[in-house]
Amino acid sequence: MAYPAIDRLSPNRDFSRPHERLGVVFHHTACDYDEALALMGDAAYQRSYHVIIREDGLRCTLVPDEAVAWHAGASSFQGRSRCNDFLLGVAFAGDTYRAPLTADQIASALEWLTLRWQPYRWALGGMTDHRTIAPGRKQDLNPAEWNRLRTAIAMHFQG
Repeated sequence: MAYPAIDRLSPNRDFSRPHERLGVVFHHTACDYDEALALMGDAAYQRSYHVIIREDGLRCTLVPDEAVAWHAGASSFQGRSRCNDFLLGVAFAGDTYRAPLTADQIASALEWLTLRWQPYRWALGGMTDHRTIAPGRKQDLNPAEWNRLRTAIAMHFQG
Protein backbone atom coordinates (compact mmCIF):
# COMPACT_ATOMS: atom_id res chain seq x y z
CA MET A 1 0.00 0.00 0.00
CA ALA A 2 1.32 3.45 -0.86
CA TYR A 3 0.65 5.90 1.94
CA PRO A 4 -0.22 9.49 1.07
CA ALA A 5 2.45 12.09 1.63
CA ILE A 6 2.20 15.85 1.83
CA ASP A 7 4.69 18.67 2.33
CA ARG A 8 4.29 21.43 4.90
CA LEU A 9 7.72 22.95 5.24
CA SER A 10 8.78 24.11 8.67
CA PRO A 11 10.82 27.28 9.16
CA ASN A 12 12.77 25.38 11.83
CA ARG A 13 15.59 24.03 9.72
CA ASP A 14 19.13 24.80 8.65
CA PHE A 15 20.33 24.78 5.03
CA SER A 16 23.73 26.33 5.85
CA ARG A 17 25.43 22.92 5.92
CA PRO A 18 24.43 19.69 4.21
CA HIS A 19 22.80 16.92 6.22
CA GLU A 20 24.93 13.76 6.29
CA ARG A 21 21.92 11.36 6.23
CA LEU A 22 23.73 8.53 8.03
CA GLY A 23 20.61 7.12 9.72
CA VAL A 24 17.36 7.92 11.50
CA VAL A 25 16.26 8.83 15.00
CA PHE A 26 12.63 8.00 15.77
CA HIS A 27 10.49 10.18 18.03
CA HIS A 28 6.91 10.52 19.12
CA THR A 29 5.29 13.96 19.16
CA ALA A 30 3.60 13.49 22.58
CA CYS A 31 0.67 15.45 21.12
CA ASP A 32 -1.74 14.89 18.28
CA TYR A 33 -0.85 15.34 14.62
CA ASP A 34 -2.55 18.71 14.11
CA GLU A 35 -1.00 20.21 17.23
CA ALA A 36 2.43 18.91 16.22
CA LEU A 37 2.10 20.49 12.76
CA ALA A 38 1.08 23.81 14.30
CA LEU A 39 4.11 23.76 16.60
CA MET A 40 6.51 22.80 13.79
CA GLY A 41 5.15 25.68 11.69
CA ASP A 42 5.92 28.22 14.40
CA ALA A 43 9.40 29.73 13.98
CA ALA A 44 9.47 30.59 17.69
CA TYR A 45 9.18 26.90 18.57
CA GLN A 46 12.63 26.19 17.05
CA ARG A 47 12.03 22.45 16.69
CA SER A 48 11.12 20.25 13.76
CA TYR A 49 11.35 16.78 12.29
CA HIS A 50 12.03 15.70 8.75
CA VAL A 51 8.68 13.90 8.69
CA ILE A 52 5.69 13.22 10.95
CA ILE A 53 3.62 10.07 10.48
CA ARG A 54 -0.04 10.28 11.44
CA GLU A 55 -1.92 7.31 12.96
CA ASP A 56 -3.46 6.43 9.58
CA GLY A 57 -0.02 6.41 7.91
CA LEU A 58 -0.19 9.83 6.22
CA ARG A 59 3.31 11.31 6.09
CA CYS A 60 3.96 15.03 6.27
CA THR A 61 7.42 16.21 5.25
CA LEU A 62 8.47 19.22 7.28
CA VAL A 63 12.16 19.45 6.37
CA PRO A 64 13.81 18.06 3.22
CA ASP A 65 16.39 15.31 3.76
CA GLU A 66 19.16 17.65 2.57
CA ALA A 67 18.56 20.11 5.42
CA VAL A 68 19.21 19.86 9.14
CA ALA A 69 16.02 19.62 11.21
CA TRP A 70 16.07 20.60 14.86
CA HIS A 71 14.77 17.43 16.49
CA ALA A 72 17.46 15.78 18.62
CA GLY A 73 18.79 18.56 20.85
CA ALA A 74 21.75 17.65 23.03
CA SER A 75 22.45 14.13 21.83
CA SER A 76 25.08 11.53 21.05
CA PHE A 77 25.07 8.42 18.86
CA GLN A 78 27.92 6.04 18.16
CA GLY A 79 30.44 8.40 19.71
CA ARG A 80 29.29 11.51 17.82
CA SER A 81 27.42 14.49 19.22
CA ARG A 82 25.04 16.82 17.33
CA CYS A 83 22.80 14.08 15.97
CA ASN A 84 20.74 16.67 14.08
CA ASP A 85 23.66 16.93 11.64
CA PHE A 86 23.70 13.26 10.64
CA LEU A 87 20.45 11.53 11.67
CA LEU A 88 17.14 12.31 9.98
CA GLY A 89 14.26 12.83 12.40
CA VAL A 90 11.07 10.80 11.99
CA ALA A 91 8.23 11.41 14.45
CA PHE A 92 5.10 9.39 15.05
CA ALA A 93 2.05 11.44 15.97
CA GLY A 94 0.94 10.67 19.50
CA ASP A 95 2.54 9.38 22.66
CA THR A 96 3.85 5.81 22.59
CA TYR A 97 3.39 5.52 26.35
CA ARG A 98 -0.34 6.21 26.00
CA ALA A 99 -1.04 4.24 22.82
CA PRO A 100 1.04 1.85 20.73
CA LEU A 101 2.15 2.70 17.23
CA THR A 102 -0.50 1.75 14.71
CA ALA A 103 0.13 -0.84 12.03
CA ASP A 104 -0.28 1.97 9.49
CA GLN A 105 2.37 4.11 11.20
CA ILE A 106 4.87 1.26 11.12
CA ALA A 107 4.05 0.35 7.51
CA SER A 108 4.31 4.00 6.44
CA ALA A 109 7.66 4.34 8.20
CA LEU A 110 8.92 1.22 6.39
CA GLU A 111 7.74 2.68 3.09
CA TRP A 112 9.54 5.97 3.85
CA LEU A 113 12.71 4.07 4.83
CA THR A 114 12.57 1.90 1.70
CA LEU A 115 12.86 4.96 -0.53
CA ARG A 116 16.11 5.90 1.24
CA TRP A 117 17.66 2.63 2.43
CA GLN A 118 19.82 1.82 -0.60
CA PRO A 119 20.57 5.38 -1.82
CA TYR A 120 21.80 6.41 1.65
CA ARG A 121 23.44 3.02 2.31
CA TRP A 122 21.68 2.61 5.63
CA ALA A 123 21.91 -0.39 7.93
CA LEU A 124 19.97 -1.40 11.02
CA GLY A 125 22.78 -0.02 13.20
CA GLY A 126 21.97 3.48 11.95
CA MET A 127 18.42 3.35 13.30
CA THR A 128 17.79 4.59 16.84
CA ASP A 129 15.26 6.35 19.04
CA HIS A 130 15.37 9.63 20.94
CA ARG A 131 15.61 7.92 24.33
CA THR A 132 18.83 6.19 23.24
CA ILE A 133 20.61 9.32 21.95
CA ALA A 134 19.51 11.56 24.84
CA PRO A 135 19.37 9.24 27.88
CA GLY A 136 17.88 10.75 31.00
CA ARG A 137 16.65 13.74 29.00
CA LYS A 138 14.17 12.15 26.58
CA GLN A 139 11.85 9.17 26.93
CA ASP A 140 10.59 8.56 23.38
CA LEU A 141 9.93 6.01 22.11
CA ASN A 142 8.36 3.72 24.68
CA PRO A 143 10.90 0.85 24.85
CA ALA A 144 8.26 -1.74 23.89
CA GLU A 145 7.30 0.32 20.83
CA TRP A 146 10.93 0.91 19.87
CA ASN A 147 11.48 -2.86 20.03
CA ARG A 148 8.40 -3.43 17.81
CA LEU A 149 9.58 -0.86 15.29
CA ARG A 150 13.19 -2.05 15.27
CA THR A 151 12.05 -5.64 14.76
CA ALA A 152 9.82 -4.54 11.85
CA ILE A 153 12.75 -2.67 10.29
CA ALA A 154 15.05 -5.67 10.69
CA MET A 155 12.49 -8.05 9.19
CA HIS A 156 11.79 -5.70 6.29
CA PHE A 157 15.39 -5.00 5.31
CA GLN A 158 17.25 -8.09 6.47
CA GLY A 159 14.58 -10.66 5.67
